[in-house]
Amino acid sequence: MLMKQNNLIGFPYSYLQDFLIKHGIKPYRAHQVFIWIYHYKLYDFDHMSNLSKSLRILLKAHFYISVPQILSKTRSQDGSIKYLFELKDGLTIESVWMPAEKRKTLCISSQVGCRLACAFCMTGTMGLKRNLSSDEIIGQCIAVNNSLSEQNQITNIVFMGMGEPLDNYDATIDSIRIMIMPEALRLSSRKITLSTAGQVELIQKFKNEDLHVNLAISLNATDNETREEIMPINKKYPIEELINCLREYPLKPSRRFTFEYVLLKGINDSDEDAKRLSRLLHGIPCKVNLILFNKFSESKFRPPSKERAHTFQQYLMSKNHTVFIRQNRATDILGACGQLASQQPSPVLV
Repeated sequence: MLMKQNNLIGFPYSYLQDFLIKHGIKPYRAHQVFIWIYHYKLYDFDHMSNLSKSLRILLKAHFYISVPQILSKTRSQDGSIKYLFELKDGLTIESVWMPAEKRKTLCISSQVGCRLACAFCMTGTMGLKRNLSSDEIIGQCIAVNNSLSEQNQITNIVFMGMGEPLDNYDATIDSIRIMIMPEALRLSSRKITLSTAGQVELIQKFKNEDLHVNLAISLNATDNETREEIMPINKKYPIEELINCLREYPLKPSRRFTFEYVLLKGINDSDEDAKRLSRLLHGIPCKVNLILFNKFSESKFRPPSKERAHTFQQYLMSKNHTVFIRQNRATDILGACGQLASQQPSPVLV
């Protein structure tokens, strides 16, 4: 049931249609409202000129249009920008905009903190404060786009910021639908990546949503003992169960999984780990992103040498796997993989 005031940013299209039908209004008006908001970036109902006065009054009585407030923007030496947002209740989240030639990627958050407590992740040290609503997820994208020039508008979105997206299932699904809608953000599903620590039941649920976005699996270990030590979720969903789930996942033709593998010195970077990883991934359409651990003060872990990472990569490539050593971005502003934690930034503001 609708509350008196709902934010139309992130509000499901079908819900708006149902609201209009309930009030005797043709559902196609939802299309017009979305076009005003997402295409023309107009947030004042009074200026939606192709809507009747009575409809504008009705919309104002039940809805508002708002995006999270940007508290600060911090620019990295590599051109990335970390955004600190303040939410309605005063909590804060971070997202990171990363330019790379034709791509302008935004790494967004889905939760304030995270309950999964992965040992190598700074967000995990916070615990979970709460889930984000769909307006807070979509609002990150819109607020960032509004702060950027036309040539720097977001082209790709990765759910790799604070939180586990599938742990906030409904809001994540609603957000993705808005991202790919022609009336809204108009992104191709190929340009959206959902990262997960491997919650098997929710991956199985997600495959029925008909949302063919890219899936990135945070794997990070090749045996259950090690993975349980650094990723407690493995106690519930062991590696074998996760891999079997992915083997049965209905990938579209020419699509593949991404396996994220954070290399931790002396923990998961041995030759034996590389051999086990190759065996685990055999026959799965995928690429592997190797990530040298991004240090933060609370962590006991350290990254391996670049030579060790290269040796790990070369072995996997010799077994015909597609493997990249991911370039660390925004490390100087704690904006790199695993470093987001709602901290007030200290480097140069822009």
